[in-house]
Amino acid sequence: MGDAVRLVRNDVPPGTPAQAADTFTLVDFERRAPLLWLAVGFAVLVIALGRARGARALVGLAASVVVVFGFVVPAILAGEAPLGVAVAGALAVMLVTIPLAHGLGAKSLAAIAGTAASLALIVALAVIFVEAAHLTGLASDASQLLLAGRQDLSLEGLVLAGMVIGALGVLDDVTVSQASAVMALRRADPTMGFRRLYREALGVGQDHAAATVNTLVLAYVGASLPALLIFGLGDVAPGQALNAESVAEPVVAMLVGSAGLLAAVPITTAVAGALALRLPAQALPPTAGHAHAHAH
Repeated sequence: MGDAVRLVRNDVPPGTPAQAADTFTLVDFERRAPLLWLAVGFAVLVIALGRARGARALVGLAASVVVVFGFVVPAILAGEAPLGVAVAGALAVMLVTIPLAHGLGAKSLAAIAGTAASLALIVALAVIFVEAAHLTGLASDASQLLLAGRQDLSLEGLVLAGMVIGALGVLDDVTVSQASAVMALRRADPTMGFRRLYREALGVGQDHAAATVNTLVLAYVGASLPALLIFGLGDVAPGQALNAESVAEPVVAMLVGSAGLLAAVPITTAVAGALALRLPAQALPPTAGHAHAHAH
């Protein structure tokens, strides 16, 4: 009782009795108010913890949303190749959010280079294994509805696009953290050569990457949980469940994203190390922690 709901007035032919003409159909619950309050609470928490850096991260998050809804979605609906649109959108998001949250300089440049290289690897692996695994994009109800309304859209392309955009957020996090670690080590010991700097920073990055891969795996498992439960109710063997597209698609996305994530650590470390050695220690960027408010 007392729940806010959304109703639609039924179309009735002329001459229908007044009681029938006033008939409404329940469409859904009204959820915008709690979503708004949750977003406001999230923003307050980010700013309280991150101060000015957190505020810039929120602006970057808003810019990411604008890119997705203002460019990616309209371009795909206009008939552009989903993968190409996703790559262009991901690069745009990266070029906006990283400098905005972390400023312009060697750290951001290294993070951008590492993210771009890793994103290229993710695209290549996604194309190869989506084709090899025969992922059609037809597994979800949303895809079926989309295909019913727009038969010219490539659902396979949408699968690829989703993998690219889904991996971007964790890539940004890892590359910025890794570039920051390199700069911190260089500031702490300006006498470090490239090989030692690379080795020390790589050790830090490997720990971070391992934890982030675990986060990525759990995120995809959580998203696939309803499908896994359905297979469990039907006593489907794990091997058979894995073969189903509804499970295989997030598995491919998880492994492809994780591979790009792991590759990002040595790539970013090498780029950041090369840049750090070209700067005097006093000119290196500060090593304050970074805010985790990227778009995913």
